[in-house]
Amino acid sequence: MKVRKVSPRPKNEQRSAAKRHPRNKWRVHNKKIRNSEPSHLSPSPATAKLEHQLASRQKLKLKRLQKVYPKTVALTPEVQVKSKVTTPATLPHVHTNGGMEVKNGSDSEDSQEWRSYAKSILQNGMGRGGREGRKNSSLMAPEPFEDEEVPKYHAQHDHAQNHTVLVLQQGQSLCFRGRCLLTCLSGRVEVLGFTIEQGQQPYPLFSPPSHCPLTITALEDCTPSIKNKKEGRLEAKAIIRKYLSSEPRKRLLSEVDSDSCVVLLQPLDTPLTRFLSSFSELNQLFDINSKELRSQAAVHDPALSAVGVTALQGPCSRGLVVSQSYREALTSLLSAWEDFDRCPIILVCGAKNSGKSTFNRHLINSLLNHTASVEYLECDLGQTEFTPPGCLSLSTVTEPLLGPPFTHQRDPDHMVFYGQTDCRADLDRYLDSLKTLWRHYSRENPIIINTMGWVKGHGFQILVDLIRFFSITHIVQLSYGDTLQCNSLTPEFLRAAQGWQTHPPAQPTLAVEPANHFTARSHVLLSIRSEFEAAGTAGEMRHQRSNELRDLALLGYFSQLQSAEPGPIRPLHCFTPYQVPHSAVAIGVTHCEVAPNHILYAANASLVGLCCLGEKVAGRGGPVLLSQIPICQCVGIGVLRGIDMARGLYFLITPVPPALLRQVNCLLLGEVTLPKMLLTMQHGVETELPYVTTDYSFDITGAGKLNVFKGLARPCFGKAKMKN
Repeated sequence: MKVRKVSPRPKNEQRSAAKRHPRNKWRVHNKKIRNSEPSHLSPSPATAKLEHQLASRQKLKLKRLQKVYPKTVALTPEVQVKSKVTTPATLPHVHTNGGMEVKNGSDSEDSQEWRSYAKSILQNGMGRGGREGRKNSSLMAPEPFEDEEVPKYHAQHDHAQNHTVLVLQQGQSLCFRGRCLLTCLSGRVEVLGFTIEQGQQPYPLFSPPSHCPLTITALEDCTPSIKNKKEGRLEAKAIIRKYLSSEPRKRLLSEVDSDSCVVLLQPLDTPLTRFLSSFSELNQLFDINSKELRSQAAVHDPALSAVGVTALQGPCSRGLVVSQSYREALTSLLSAWEDFDRCPIILVCGAKNSGKSTFNRHLINSLLNHTASVEYLECDLGQTEFTPPGCLSLSTVTEPLLGPPFTHQRDPDHMVFYGQTDCRADLDRYLDSLKTLWRHYSRENPIIINTMGWVKGHGFQILVDLIRFFSITHIVQLSYGDTLQCNSLTPEFLRAAQGWQTHPPAQPTLAVEPANHFTARSHVLLSIRSEFEAAGTAGEMRHQRSNELRDLALLGYFSQLQSAEPGPIRPLHCFTPYQVPHSAVAIGVTHCEVAPNHILYAANASLVGLCCLGEKVAGRGGPVLLSQIPICQCVGIGVLRGIDMARGLYFLITPVPPALLRQVNCLLLGEVTLPKMLLTMQHGVETELPYVTTDYSFDITGAGKLNVFKGLARPCFGKAKMKN
């Protein structure tokens, strides 16, 4: 091994000097003793004893060097490179008396130990159990030095009360997988842009491996306080004494400072978590994924594990990767809410897997730090935030979003059931449904408009229409890689862009001056380049695919049927259904053409939208069939469990309360289907499972689905039709 010569004095001269003057190493320690004695006298026995003690103390310090050295040494990259590429140097053989003897080409046991020790010093104190051990065990490439230090968290678990108290210093973060209930006891912490302060309510945190891991970050307390540091430290210690018994309390009190953030973590047990855990495929939904397992990212901390939290280390602990453009766009939007003359209308767009949903949640949480509520218009049919897939909705958000969509399914203010996970089949009905929802926007709160990942062809034309329909003030356009996935939506480009239902505005004359600065600029464009690892690629691990996320959203919606009290899970087929007369509701199919005598066969054991028509439905004893699909208010979805033709009844299971269910007079059948596990895992059924069979053939006429595409004509045909 070659060590770079960093001293102006050559190494060989230093070693020779050390060999000629074996006492030089004690010169600093016994300088006063030597000066007080005559030079011609030999050291006294007491002095020799003192020198022996100093020698022993020096050796002990050398043994501890491996643990404390990474915090004090600072090697330049040049030193690290030269230590790898140069030829092995002459290594000293260390004797027990502290002297040195040079051996050329020595391979003795002591030389090997010294070589291993010197190598650990050059690697900033990482020994055999550090980077090399993990690289060989996991067959992964070496990681940066700064990611090697295992984070240490000061947390203690109280077994009697079954909760954990975590102490974080300012700037310290905990990136984790799992779920928990967080209460801030002292200080301020931030989770996905939302600030949680002392005295606020507990907040549920969900961090499954299907999404970016959440990070709890301790913030500096910016509020003026009349307490000094001693009083702050005593107050924090009093809080710890309140929530911890005597034994774990002692180990945590020494880590508390006046600037520390103290949080309480509790196990999270909700109807959602109990319902999802009842399925064998989802009982490990909140554990670490295979990638994190291979990279040994999990940090073993019994106090955190006791409440369902697994801390992460290394590259997996980066959490949300925020680029510079991401940070600037977020800052600009927060400033617009405070300085803009009207409520910002923010449209977020980008291709699939560019990070739109994560940015929306981060933006909503950040805005909730400054305002009581934020409006949210859902235009993405496939990956909805608050509703089951296939629905367009307008929601008022008052609570932070600290988890993926399936963890915060809620009733929107207004919703339209479209019935499909994309709008290609009927673009006009899609746009007309969004116009209907937009009429209910109060314009008293900022609104965020989430769009589809379809940014090519007709999808881009739809995007142009939305910008013009809703008078957008700010456009956030996300992209990945070196090139944009679609044209940059600048005001200049939109003046000449062709939409599906809109056309470029007429060019004003030169004599007409713009009324104000906003009219001239039209909107503010904020471009974000996503720099997270999987930007632009579909999820490949479990529970990351689009269809799996839609199933999780549906399961999250139907978990509202479960009791809020802890107890056994009731499968979907165990609930008593509502009985709805055939003559009281109309039924229709949104996504394909079905023969009238086959509609009830298609609707049986399917998901249906529970809608409210503006006119009264009155049948004459039989089912009422819709000839056209209406655009109307939807109050929720349900499962049409069965149809009794003899008594003329539909049997419906839904979490919609009876007061709203009385207003429903229309059932719409869409393309969105029940998750398969709801049918294949019906607990308590001893005979054959209902609606599940393997004896099925798609060769039979009518067994498959007939797709009908409406309005997908080329733009040139549309222009020719308009001219005629």
